[in-house]
Amino acid sequence: MNLGKLIEMANQIGRYHDALPDRAEALTGTAMHIRRFWEPRMRRELLAHIDATGGAGLDPIVLEAIAAKRTELQPQG
Repeated sequence: MNLGKLIEMANQIGRYHDALPDRAEALTGTAMHIRRFWEPRMRRELLAHIDATGGAGLDPIVLEAIAAKRTELQPQG
């Protein structure tokens, strides 16, 4: 999948959850949405992008959510 599209989708998810009043809930909601609805290859590509660039183009909530829940987002195998 196109990396630019993945970044755009991740930011949309993050912005939606960022509106929640509870920061912990927003972070968990962002990460778990990506875990539940993204294919493993999409998650691998996003994590590789973060590792390679520090997350260029990603909103702070997305980076914070992924850092907090990275183990759960890592595809098995």
